[in-house]
Amino acid sequence: MAILAFLPSFLGYTQHAYNGVYSGANLDMVSFPIGGIGAGMFCLDGTGMISHLSIRNEPNVFNTPKAFAAIGVKGEPDAARVLEGPIPGWKRYSVPNGGHGVYGTTWGLARFRDAEFQGRFPFAAIRLHDKDLPLDVQITGWSPFIPTDADNSSLPVGALEYHFKNTSAVTREYVFSFNSATRRDLSQVVPMDKGFVLSQDSAAAPWQKGDLAFFTDDPATVVDYCWFRGGYYDPLTITWKHVRDASAEPVAAQPNSRGASLFVPFTLRPGEEKTIRLYIAWYVPDSRLRFGEKFTDVGDSTVRDASVDLPSPYHKPWYSSRFGGIGEVTAYWLGNYSELRRKSALFRDAFFRSTLPPEVTEAIAANLSILKSPTVMRQYDGRLWAWEGCEDDEGSCPGSCTHVWNYAQALPHLFPSLERGLRQTEFYEDQNAAGHQQFRAALPIRPQAHDFYAASDGQLGGILKIYRDWRIGGDSSWLRHFYPRVKASLDYCIRTWDPRHKGTLEEPHHNTYDIEFWGPDGMTTGCYAAALEAFVAMSRYLGEEASDYAALYAKAKAYMEQQLFNGEYFIQQIQWTGLNAADPVAFSAHSIHSGYSPEALLLLQKEGPKYQYGKGCLSDGVIGDWMARVCGLPAPLDSAKVRSHLLSVYKYNLSRDLSAHSNPERPGYALANEGGLLLCTWPHGGQLSLPFSFAPEVWTGIEYEVASHLIFEGRVKEGLEIVRTCRNRYDGKVRDPFDEYECGHWYARAMSSYALIEALTGVRYDAVEKTLYVDSKVGDFVSFLSTDTGFGNVVYHAGKARLEVVYGTIPVREIRYGR
Repeated sequence: MAILAFLPSFLGYTQHAYNGVYSGANLDMVSFPIGGIGAGMFCLDGTGMISHLSIRNEPNVFNTPKAFAAIGVKGEPDAARVLEGPIPGWKRYSVPNGGHGVYGTTWGLARFRDAEFQGRFPFAAIRLHDKDLPLDVQITGWSPFIPTDADNSSLPVGALEYHFKNTSAVTREYVFSFNSATRRDLSQVVPMDKGFVLSQDSAAAPWQKGDLAFFTDDPATVVDYCWFRGGYYDPLTITWKHVRDASAEPVAAQPNSRGASLFVPFTLRPGEEKTIRLYIAWYVPDSRLRFGEKFTDVGDSTVRDASVDLPSPYHKPWYSSRFGGIGEVTAYWLGNYSELRRKSALFRDAFFRSTLPPEVTEAIAANLSILKSPTVMRQYDGRLWAWEGCEDDEGSCPGSCTHVWNYAQALPHLFPSLERGLRQTEFYEDQNAAGHQQFRAALPIRPQAHDFYAASDGQLGGILKIYRDWRIGGDSSWLRHFYPRVKASLDYCIRTWDPRHKGTLEEPHHNTYDIEFWGPDGMTTGCYAAALEAFVAMSRYLGEEASDYAALYAKAKAYMEQQLFNGEYFIQQIQWTGLNAADPVAFSAHSIHSGYSPEALLLLQKEGPKYQYGKGCLSDGVIGDWMARVCGLPAPLDSAKVRSHLLSVYKYNLSRDLSAHSNPERPGYALANEGGLLLCTWPHGGQLSLPFSFAPEVWTGIEYEVASHLIFEGRVKEGLEIVRTCRNRYDGKVRDPFDEYECGHWYARAMSSYALIEALTGVRYDAVEKTLYVDSKVGDFVSFLSTDTGFGNVVYHAGKARLEVVYGTIPVREIRYGR
């Protein structure tokens, strides 16, 4: 037994401490995104390698450039090292060209024996160690991230800071180098001061044009603009010889360069230290990316086609409107580096000052990486547009999908102006005169044909988010501007899904599971009740008549609590006759994957429409109540019944070991002996032969939704267990801790984790009332707070709270305790 207990540690399989250091096997999958919001990125792997280089307005997952930093020691050729830790085992074979010895990589060059990684978003720190080299090395990777400052947080830049300390007893001469081969898409080397640019130009195909710059600010920098030109592996062989020899000879630019290197020679006495900054910047101003129909006539003169103000029918990133080329980007990055770093560090320090449970802090911080990933884009005029996630080489599920981005609570607090831009798109370009919303926006953003069902949870959620964003921003004229569009949207929802004004959605209604629910269900009826509650509150503030909506809200609340609650949890009443909608077979002609084969027709007669949940316990079953809470509204439903539902989800849907669970759909999110919160179970029977799509899966965004909702209801222990179960799957061994995926990498729904802050502390700032709310579930605490005008910390002790502003301003007239 003693030997068996020792084996996991011996093999490198140790339990990762939340917010702690990743080492051994926990480093294998670590890739930390660095870049700007909507500007592209690269990742800093846990070993120090640059990977996932995605700068061409699209994801390029697993794109590992032949680029590396190295250190050489004068007179000690065997001391030369790539400034990285060991190559993870999975990369040595299970990659393209694995069977050919992974040629075309730098992985055979000498590296440090040991590496440790720790993330403190937006900074990542790596420590390298080698018993044969008396040199302490620390790498810090980062890019600007300053809440409320969207533009400086959207720059196409990143940095790697290499810090060296001579731990030997003698003075040594070193040469730091950064080396990069050219690529098919960046095939030219262009000189620049203290660095080089990998460049591609093409007048015939402007989307191929691009620049990627590497440079330093060290006056001792020497640049080789042309690697040795030869066959086989000559270029890298000679480049590594320069590293081993610790030479730093300039080489002029030549045609057909195979790569370039920059060198920084320096000398360190025993105990002396030096930091070298490697600046990285890119500029790819064009793309071939366009999504949506060309149709722009929505029959509504108040809607403007945004694309008429844009310089291209294809996506152009926001930074191309601010900078004229790579030279302007590098000049700005160099000139503002220190100040941008200082402000980003203010955010880091304020966020990680939190005393909330470490699993919570880790879950929130890890998913902020989504905002730096290719999931998020900013078009030329600065407006946000996003995918749901990222496939390996293209975005996954386009159009700032409303029913997915409903869950994402980080952006509206950290960058409220960008979130408000999403409302502009939803209620103007994507909404027609009838109030129907397209739940996937076109790119470039513009009106498009309304040729598919509206998404019930997405459209109702938009009404709630208008309320939330108004309260965060505090601008009531903004609310007044949107009010007629919000009313039209809600009227459409009532007319389409509740035409008999019963207070529930009974007509078939599309939702986040990519299918239509037939008949009343707890998930969307709760959203309906919350949206009606929000609309009534906004109407009363603006002095608008809303008595009919208030009466309908009362009906929705009563229907939810009296008709859909089975004594434990909220269910669905499947209904497919007596409706305005055509029968399910005809209706499915315009649905996704919902056609009826002869076999399915037999099931229809026995069980009703495909893809329902009926008597199931749905993890998402009270999302409407959760949305209301995170949007700052009073809970729209009976708290005792909501709590009962959530505890049933905890009891029936949380599996600590999925070994006996069968999932014929997408098992990779959680499987085998891992734990996870299943989307739906049928604890008392009644499971349909073909329940709704994805029912047996585990999605992190819903895990955090349920966890935070449990905590809102005072069940902290249960909520934190779900958070831990989720984060234990993302410990670096099998999955990247900074890439919680669902339908693609860096999936937006996972930003529901941000709601854990408010759930645990009750901390919420209302800019309309200039009021800070506090309702602690964890006793004394220090918490992070971000608003439209600044960020800082809320310190709660002995029943009293104080606000400590770190950046900007947060005017507070009153602090209120409790909801």
